[in-house]
Amino acid sequence: MQTILDQLPIVIHSLNIGFLQTLKLFFITLLGAIPLGLIISFGSMSGFRPLRYLTKVFVWIIRGTPLMIQLLIIYYFPGLVLKNPIWGGGEGGRFFASSVAFIINYACYFSEIYRGGIQGVPKGQQEAGLVLGMTRSQIFFRITLLQMIKRIVPPMSNEIITLVKDTSLARIIALQEIIWAGQAFMKGSQGISGAIWPLFFTAVYYLIFNGVLTVLLSRLEKKLDYFR
Repeated sequence: MQTILDQLPIVIHSLNIGFLQTLKLFFITLLGAIPLGLIISFGSMSGFRPLRYLTKVFVWIIRGTPLMIQLLIIYYFPGLVLKNPIWGGGEGGRFFASSVAFIINYACYFSEIYRGGIQGVPKGQQEAGLVLGMTRSQIFFRITLLQMIKRIVPPMSNEIITLVKDTSLARIIALQEIIWAGQAFMKGSQGISGAIWPLFFTAVYYLIFNGVLTVLLSRLEKKLDYFR
């Protein structure tokens, strides 16, 4: 009978594969949500009322419903309701659907952080830019954006740390991320059955990754102290 030491290489290999999937989902979400959130924030501050109200209702719906439900709807709705399974049934399709759900969800959260950061910049500075003959785009990129970044780093850091843990929700549509890999050994995987200890190793992966992110984001925040 295999001991834990015999099983350990099998478990670590499986967790490494799952963790790579988690990392991919994490970075793709950030790459999509950071710019999309800024676009959504512009919509929520637009002077065109229909666009502003529509954007705010969309953000309210996304922020007010669980990410797990959004994952289920985005993945299953096209196939079950529209009879058009656009994602397919493979691992690639599940990953694509998860990425779309996470990007939309986090873009809405980021948009509110952006909006608070932009509106927190004194209007007098924007008016001064206009007096100096700067265009609105120049005012945004040269005055507003730099000060906004300083204000949004702490709340954005919290959301990014939360994203690391939220990636585990993707297992609801059978995406084989790290917790899926660890939980598989409880049900029977690669000759190992009824083992709960691999799940404790998944926690170590999360702790290390979150620790690295915390250090990096703290350094970024310190580098932006020139606004004080």
